[in-house]
Amino acid sequence: MSIAAIVLAAGEASRFGTPKQRLLLPEVLERLEQSPVDEIVVVAGAHTLETPARVVTCAGWKRGPGASLLSGLEELGDDVEAAIVVLADGPDLAPEAVERVIASWREDGGSLVAASYGGERGHPVLVARGAWEAIPDAGLRVLEPRLVPCDDLGDPGDVNTPADLPERLR
Repeated sequence: MSIAAIVLAAGEASRFGTPKQRLLLPEVLERLEQSPVDEIVVVAGAHTLETPARVVTCAGWKRGPGASLLSGLEELGDDVEAAIVVLADGPDLAPEAVERVIASWREDGGSLVAASYGGERGHPVLVARGAWEAIPDAGLRVLEPRLVPCDDLGDPGDVNTPADLPERLR
């Protein structure tokens, strides 16, 4: 059995002004490649994306992140037991956070497990295969996960405007 990563990159990026995914995705993918996931699927939507990772385009991306996530999950084989979900606009994702969330899920189970920073839910989020069919269009954010503290690893970031970019990407 394996663990896959789904990178949600389907949004319009209207607050950023340009397709921020094209700038931030390489950072996110590099960090995922350092984590214990077995495969990576990027979900595009509003913008075409060129990346060495497998890309699936979600025609219904405007319905919400759940629709985008389901498009990515549909691409996964029967051997995938869970998916790690991350956002393309979180360039400071710690590979260790992915590892910690997976380890917690393997040890304690649950259908939804998320990293937390300062007690607040963040990414990555692990969704077990048994919960895939129950994902609403609003996405995983409307479901209550079991939290795994990752404060010591640093928040993955949430780039919405150019001012939110880490200094190294400006």
